Amino acid sequence: MTKRLSLPMYDINHAVTAALTGALAQLLAARGITANVEWHSDLLPHWRDSNLLLSQTCGYPLVKLLPEVQLVGAFQSGAPGCEGLRYRSWLVVRDEDQALSLADFRGRRAVCNSDDSHSGYNSLRYVVAPLAQQGRFFAETHFSGSHRQSLAALRQGLADIAAIDCITWALVQRNFPGELAGLAMIGETPLCAALPLITAAQTGPDTLAQLRAVLTQLTEDEKYRELCAASLIGGFATPDRAFYDEVLQWEQQAATLGVTAL
Repeated sequence: MTKRLSLPMYDINHAVTAALTGALAQLLAARGITANVEWHSDLLPHWRDSNLLLSQTCGYPLVKLLPEVQLVGAFQSGAPGCEGLRYRSWLVVRDEDQALSLADFRGRRAVCNSDDSHSGYNSLRYVVAPLAQQGRFFAETHFSGSHRQSLAALRQGLADIAAIDCITWALVQRNFPGELAGLAMIGETPLCAALPLITAAQTGPDTLAQLRAVLTQLTEDEKYRELCAASLIGGFATPDRAFYDEVLQWEQQAATLGVTAL
């Protein structure tokens, strides 16, 4: 069966993402590993595919929905807000609300990309949980489908606040700055584990080692420096899976304060 390769999480400039995945496919082919680059809108079945060679997921699905996949590693990002293998979300509102604090958004409307997102949902729940009353903080929460659509919802006045992945923010700012017009940051979430790169449970140890070698080569070889910089990728590392336990701890800490949903 054909092995599958995808980098779906930061596909802001598709030409850059296509070039990045194409470079990975070529590096793998040079080591005798053939993989088809694919693009998916329904990501959970893709991540659970037994023929998955390499993809990128979010830390929240990793700990909640994908116990069977293997962790390959994670990219280090040079985006503002990142430190090493950790990233955060910006709390984003319209310019007219930029003088407000997070507490001032009690009873207003949030927008999240999805309820299985750490950066857009789990992190926002974590920071509002201490401010909640009777398990609630926002009057309502909308789900947009992506961080970029959440930004659009803010601009259009359909919601009042969102937690936006700082890497997504930086890539949108670089490629589509008009999408940030009229928006401002009023705060940030704490740092948390960067998005994991994964492979199927069926991937053998030799292939896993080759994947890690290729990802290291991609991020260290001068030939790919400009391509990685366009995606704000500054390195690759291989943390233990326990590195992602804090993602679940954020959910649990919010629950201890009576907040299980936004």
